[in-house]
Amino acid sequence: MKQLILAEKPSVAKDLSRVLGATQKQKNYYEGPTVIVTWALGHLLGLKMPEDLNKEWQTWQLETLPMIPKKIGIQPLPKTGHQLKAIKQLAQRKDVKELIIATDAGREGELVARWIIEWIRFDKPIKRLWISSQTDKAIKEGFQKLKPAQEYNHLYQSALARAQADWLVGLNVTRALTVKYKDNLSAGRVQTPTLALVRKQEQSIETFRAQTYYQIELAVGKSHATMAQKNPYEWQEASQAQDMMKQLQSQPGKVTSINEKTQKQAAPLPYDLTELQQEANARFGYSAKKTLSLVQSLYEIHKIVSYPRTDSKYLPNDLKQTMNERLAAVATFSPEVKLYIKNGANVIQTNVFNDGKVTDHHGLVPTEERARYEKLSNDEQKIYQLIVQRFLGLFAQPHITKQQTTVVSFGAAQFTFQQKQVIQSGWKPATTEVPTTENWSMNQSIAPNFQLKKGLTTPPKPLTEGTLLGKMEKFHLGTPATRAEIIEKLIKSELMERSGNSLAVTPKGKQLLTLVNPDLVTPILTQKWEEELEAIAAGTYPFQTFVTQIEQDTRDLVKEIKQSEATYQDFALTQKKCPECGELLREKNTRDGKVYVCTNNSCSYRRRKDPKVSNHRCPQCHRKMEIIDGKNGAFFRCKYDGTTEKMLGTKERKKKMTKHEERKLVKKYSQTDEEVESPLAAALKAALGQSEE
Repeated sequence: MKQLILAEKPSVAKDLSRVLGATQKQKNYYEGPTVIVTWALGHLLGLKMPEDLNKEWQTWQLETLPMIPKKIGIQPLPKTGHQLKAIKQLAQRKDVKELIIATDAGREGELVARWIIEWIRFDKPIKRLWISSQTDKAIKEGFQKLKPAQEYNHLYQSALARAQADWLVGLNVTRALTVKYKDNLSAGRVQTPTLALVRKQEQSIETFRAQTYYQIELAVGKSHATMAQKNPYEWQEASQAQDMMKQLQSQPGKVTSINEKTQKQAAPLPYDLTELQQEANARFGYSAKKTLSLVQSLYEIHKIVSYPRTDSKYLPNDLKQTMNERLAAVATFSPEVKLYIKNGANVIQTNVFNDGKVTDHHGLVPTEERARYEKLSNDEQKIYQLIVQRFLGLFAQPHITKQQTTVVSFGAAQFTFQQKQVIQSGWKPATTEVPTTENWSMNQSIAPNFQLKKGLTTPPKPLTEGTLLGKMEKFHLGTPATRAEIIEKLIKSELMERSGNSLAVTPKGKQLLTLVNPDLVTPILTQKWEEELEAIAAGTYPFQTFVTQIEQDTRDLVKEIKQSEATYQDFALTQKKCPECGELLREKNTRDGKVYVCTNNSCSYRRRKDPKVSNHRCPQCHRKMEIIDGKNGAFFRCKYDGTTEKMLGTKERKKKMTKHEERKLVKKYSQTDEEVESPLAAALKAALGQSEE
């Protein structure tokens, strides 16, 4: 009898099959003496769409909203049905005794597997593999600690509740807005409050008014300190600060307080996914999606980091015994690693081991697998170095400084000077900077060496993806695994856009925030929902109670939109008319550039706003030609000399000979089989022969 093992992706299935001895490769699975390893392709099933549940919901209209089905149900996704069919056939084999869920160890991974199991109606025992890294050792240990799938039922219920909540709120509110205001307006329980966070920051910037202010600065030797004030922007006129400065200059000051304090700063804990995305965005300008993709590759393909989609910075106690092997894997990373190994892989930052603070997965750390840098891209190396550097901090001594705080008083006015001396660099890089120091003594007389300092208040900074991720985490908007996807969805739906490394809300997005119920705009309601989802996963909150509340919230949100008298301006609407039906055209951003689409839902007219530049060269001037969408199909046109050329189909392009092929053919047939001797060469040859005789 055999175990049927269900992985989430083909690459993971390949690793599992190698470790478990499933050497027979088939089209949809690997097979060995005791196991069959197959795979999903991410989600193979999804919740049914409204039009699949009710004929009345096939047409988008306000009268049929809200859509609250008794049961939503699942259905196969259109492009991956072949793999689902293959899994079902494997599950029905008589030699299969049980199924092992080996999808990603998290909420979404659980949903991927459970929907497949439900669809194929698997009725034999089911167990769960739960691992945080893809190394051979982790896989072997994981299969020795398989648990009954029932232990993860609450996690599945949490994932299902999340999916149904997104269906109910997202589809109903999006339909209501789109029909009411005749534009594609996408809203959701997480994406809308996320958009609102960006807009709130923009409003702070827009309402900001710069103010000039003045402060008094005291110089003592090479040290400087500003006069302490409850409001540092109090003096907005130079005369106010000058009057105070005249009073202070009438007498010498004196040192009234000297305090010394030793500060010990431990190294930061390992990254969770959100902090890693923030760091990568700040340092390298990477989007949240790009960072997730890179760290997923390091985990899944290179197997050199632990599971990336984690919200914990802590490590379980049973990881203590693996520290030496993990250090050995990064031994060439920096000189101090060999010292850490020599000291017995002794972790200085001991509070990192905390079973109570480890959620589904522990903090991001390197695995016992040695990295092969020649196989890593430049971007992958940068992310790996961040993770390793943070991990090595656990073995480093704390950073110790001695800080001296000196207060100089001129009557009631006080100036605070601070001096810092590094006693032990520890986990921080040693600095060659020589700090400015003064030899202070109590009651020391200080000359009134003042100067007026002019300043200008600065506006708040726009949110970057990194700072937005921090706010999303604070308000429990989404999970580490979904936050990057939420940001990308807002950009794709043209509600938000990237401006350099900053984020900005589009005119369409600004209007959307005024059209929906304030409860959906503020993160408070969504924060409550996310906390309840976590409680469902922990088994402390009923699944049905959550879904019932979401249904009621959906009714309220749709009712609000229906009754609204707000107006909407479609900024993407142009004055250009559709040549096929006469309706106005709307400008739309796509991956392929900007296009014009017809506003008539029953009309499929579409054309580029600007011609696309191809790699096809003009036969006259040899410059790149544009692709023009004509009535009889697309064709090439040179914008420099007006030359046009028909676009060949795939079969015609294959038949057409390239210039390289032409040159090769000419060269072949221009050469004769034998070299022909010229008459002059023959005469010379004969003459030379006679002279030799």
